[in-house]
Amino acid sequence: MAAKRRPAAPKPAAQDKAATLKDLLSPEVLSKLKAQADDLKAEEAKRREEEKKRVEEARRAERKRLENDFEYLLNNSSMDWKKYK
Repeated sequence: MAAKRRPAAPKPAAQDKAATLKDLLSPEVLSKLKAQADDLKAEEAKRREEEKKRVEEARRAERKRLENDFEYLLNNSSMDWKKYK
């Protein structure tokens, strides 16, 4: 037996589609929302950059503290003293 083919349902035209929120909003409100979204993205990028700077500064301060710690330097130095003779 051959499989029956169903006729494809006609696709709705652009006029038959439901209106989206973008279509319902005025261009003025839409531009304000886009500007606000851009501001929020810029603020988030700035916050991430500041966090990255803070972490890097903390890492630098810890490294400087450890470089002044004799025990740390002794434990982490190479034990090949012959090359310094």
